Amino acid sequence: MTLDRLRHVAEIALDPMVAAADRVGLTPDGVSVIAFGFAVAAAGGFYLATPVSYVLGAFCVLANGWLDLLDGALARTQNAESRGGDLLDHVLDRYADIVLVVGLAAGIGRYDLGLLAVTGVLMTSYLGTQIQAVGLGREYGGLVGRADRLALIGVVAVVAAVVPEPVGPLSAVGWLLVFFTVIGHLTAFQRFWGAWHDLS
Repeated sequence: MTLDRLRHVAEIALDPMVAAADRVGLTPDGVSVIAFGFAVAAAGGFYLATPVSYVLGAFCVLANGWLDLLDGALARTQNAESRGGDLLDHVLDRYADIVLVVGLAAGIGRYDLGLLAVTGVLMTSYLGTQIQAVGLGREYGGLVGRADRLALIGVVAVVAAVVPEPVGPLSAVGWLLVFFTVIGHLTAFQRFWGAWHDLS
């Protein structure tokens, strides 16, 4: 179930945005910083936890995801790919993941679920880059990748705006955090297990 496998398709659709960004003089690093700004704005909306702020947060998450694709495509167009840019992109992506989960957890007052969820999210991403570090290439596969997480956050934020009441013991956001906890660690293990066998 990973949308990360469709990354190349999405990048084709980004061509007009890449051309526009290049015309106005944006740099890949600048786009990465703007993308992170949208993640922070989304987290703020989730913290407020009102119907309007949840919907605005969902739009900000969508913008973060698109801009995360745009920075890499723009770097290739401008022949500006660099290890520094790649480092900045990955660091800001991880901080974006953290602030989004923290915003969701703070909005419903469930910091315990937030802690469990953010460790699952971070371990998924860590395994992706660690597999690359041992020479196996960047790993985007698994049960849930970053694109999937962003899509789920956006959808659940809209659901939370429409259905604020709990569904059983938890709200829609609470169930999402539980999902990230379980699936995040399972995805990290899946990535580890596949890489371990490739190295054996």
